[in-house]
Amino acid sequence: MRRLTKKKTLTLVKELDAFPKVPESYVESTASGGTVSLIAFTLMAVLAILEFFVYTRTWMRYEYEVDKDFSSKLRINVDITVAMRCQYIGADVLDLAETMVASDGLKYEPVNYELSPQQKMWHMTLLHIQERLRVEHALQDIIFKAALKGDPPAPDQRDDSITSLTACRIHGHMYVNKVAGNFHITVGKSIPHPRGHAHLAALVSHDSYNFSHRIDHLSFGEAIPGIISPLDGTEKISAEPNHMFQYFITIVPTKLNTYQISAETHQYSVTERERAINHAAGSHGVSGIFMKYDISSLMVRVTEQHMPFWQFLVRLCGIVGGIFSTTGMLHSMIGCLVDVICCRFQMGIYKPLTEAPLNEQETSESSVPPPPPPEDLSQQ
Repeated sequence: MRRLTKKKTLTLVKELDAFPKVPESYVESTASGGTVSLIAFTLMAVLAILEFFVYTRTWMRYEYEVDKDFSSKLRINVDITVAMRCQYIGADVLDLAETMVASDGLKYEPVNYELSPQQKMWHMTLLHIQERLRVEHALQDIIFKAALKGDPPAPDQRDDSITSLTACRIHGHMYVNKVAGNFHITVGKSIPHPRGHAHLAALVSHDSYNFSHRIDHLSFGEAIPGIISPLDGTEKISAEPNHMFQYFITIVPTKLNTYQISAETHQYSVTERERAINHAAGSHGVSGIFMKYDISSLMVRVTEQHMPFWQFLVRLCGIVGGIFSTTGMLHSMIGCLVDVICCRFQMGIYKPLTEAPLNEQETSESSVPPPPPPEDLSQQ
């Protein structure tokens, strides 16, 4: 009984075979079929290798949502060199609520405005990267992937004498309220004022004004090495002493999640404007560097993603099966066209081979004369 059940099961399984086997005696091998098979297998191998390279790569996914965090502080990272002595200038922040933020985290360091050969090389490289980023926006994904956790590298220290240093490097960070504000560098140190703030600039001569500056780094949020901001590497030269430089910045909160780091930073876009201060010509204002920033209500979530393994297998099976089926159909169609063009598809060409010998036998039998009739034995 068990043997009969097992035999019925095997018979049922064989009947469910969706891949019937064709005997080798029914298969005809041709040179054209072998050529198409070699081309198909080569194409399968090449596309499979390319698909594997695609599988090993990652891409960045951008999602947008409303920023609901209004109670946290905004960090401003600054590294600016101004072509004036440190005792003549001051930097601070005044937000939209007329709140003056203390700039205790900023350091004033006397430096030489001219760069060393190594620093010039780095500055030219940074400018070239900024130029390519304006054209090739996809490079921003590579920068996000290259971001690392940690503090940015410290700048090189130079052994210049204090008396020959005519510029001031303002660097450091400070925390401000998460509202629109104005970070500015102007003449004189800031002093508290009931209606805001003021700068003590009476002791500085107008002829010594020179707000030529170089922005080595300006970012918002957590400082991440490898991230290049739009104003990094910017350099402005003032032709006149009384000059105003304005930067209008729109900040977008960004949460970055990659395989390297997970951090909260900020991206920003900037619009620049500069003009000479000439009260006689109607151009009023205060000489200095003014960065007016505003915070967007939207937040961008940037996530690095990788292709799942099951999706890679599906795409790989699609490549192999698609090429195998397509090349088989093309080979059949081309063979049929060749047969039609070469007039090989004629009537009677597919008749069975056993028909000719039968006709010859019938012809030979018809050519033999019939035997003579038997004699009548009764007459004898």
